[in-house]
Amino acid sequence: MTAKQPTLAINTRSKSSESDWLKRELADFNAFGKNTIVTSTEVETEFKQGQIETYINEFWTSKQREANALHEISYRACFKPQLPRFFIERLTLPGDVVYDPFAGRGTTLIESTLLGRVPIGCDINPLSSIMTLPRLNPPTIDQVADRLSHIELEDVDEDPEELLVFYHPETLKQICALKKYLKEKEKNGESDQVDQWIRLVALSRLTGHSSGFFSVYTLPPNQAVSVDSQKKINEKRNQEPPLRDIKNNILKKTRTLLKDCDDQIRKILRYASNQARFLTQPSDSIPEIASNSVSLVVTSPPFLDVVNYAQDNWLRCWFCGIDPATVPITMARKVEQWQHEMTKVFLELERVLKPGGHIAFEVGEVRHGKVKLEEAVIPCGIEARLTPLLVLINDQKFTKTANVWGIDNTTKGTNTNRVVVFKKE
Repeated sequence: MTAKQPTLAINTRSKSSESDWLKRELADFNAFGKNTIVTSTEVETEFKQGQIETYINEFWTSKQREANALHEISYRACFKPQLPRFFIERLTLPGDVVYDPFAGRGTTLIESTLLGRVPIGCDINPLSSIMTLPRLNPPTIDQVADRLSHIELEDVDEDPEELLVFYHPETLKQICALKKYLKEKEKNGESDQVDQWIRLVALSRLTGHSSGFFSVYTLPPNQAVSVDSQKKINEKRNQEPPLRDIKNNILKKTRTLLKDCDDQIRKILRYASNQARFLTQPSDSIPEIASNSVSLVVTSPPFLDVVNYAQDNWLRCWFCGIDPATVPITMARKVEQWQHEMTKVFLELERVLKPGGHIAFEVGEVRHGKVKLEEAVIPCGIEARLTPLLVLINDQKFTKTANVWGIDNTTKGTNTNRVVVFKKE
């Protein structure tokens, strides 16, 4: 039986007026007691000349917990849920298709679903779908508790001794047994909504810096350090991996993730997730998505060589049986190379985007602020026959994640969200 669409607030602005309305709202924005700074930049390429306005303010909150708890899955270099929500609420209507070609942990898809839009995601990293799809249609806490109670954690078929730098021997045995159970369920075509949820939560608990994780203290949970690096951490801290109850930790994290999933939220999730799609492939060729079908794209691409996704995710790949060396994630080291790759993506985005549709393309301030990718990405969109409307810079102090890394707001790292908004005429 098809779920009836939940009642949601409707954006009553006409599609033709959205771009002008967005500029006026950004210019007048003062939700956090700051006035917007508006500047203009000259744009000159072989395809187009003119000016583009830049709007600088704090456009969404810097607080970590001002979003649905479903988002609380750590992933390196992900943006906050408030970013896609800002554009989804202003540039789409319930039922519209929202697409993210670099889906990562699925922030845009989760937020789109919560807002009653139809989510489509793409990412060449197979971990992305594993981390995203279970949260579009989550099980109940009781279903997870019941399934965990029936999983035996004694049957193992591997003994990766090198991982003992992270885990107590009994904890590692439990992890390997759970890995085998999930692998066999998937191989036999028996993996269901609950199994996929347990795999997702286990991924999020593999390593971290508190007793809620399976490991001894290590670096933040959005990556896994190397075995040699963990040895050094253990020696420096004079620590040994403690015994963890992984079933208890999975159930505890499940309660956290589902704490905001009341009956209305579940109703919205069921409706939108029935139409959701996820593609695991390069985003510069997506024939599975029909031309002129997408209302809004919200995404953040791989930046320059500041994040090594394969290196960060090696332990998660091990748990899921993925060889990270086989995942050809773009690691452009020069701006020109990055522009070449992004132009190919923009050509596909122009094809799938509806006339009047928009792209919110979040890029970073990298290499200590010496490279501002918003200046580099504008020519890519123009070459794909898209119109650059504006640059939005959400300027905030660093929050929890950056402070964990010891980054000062004025020295290094990305202390702003820099979003280029394009339109398909």
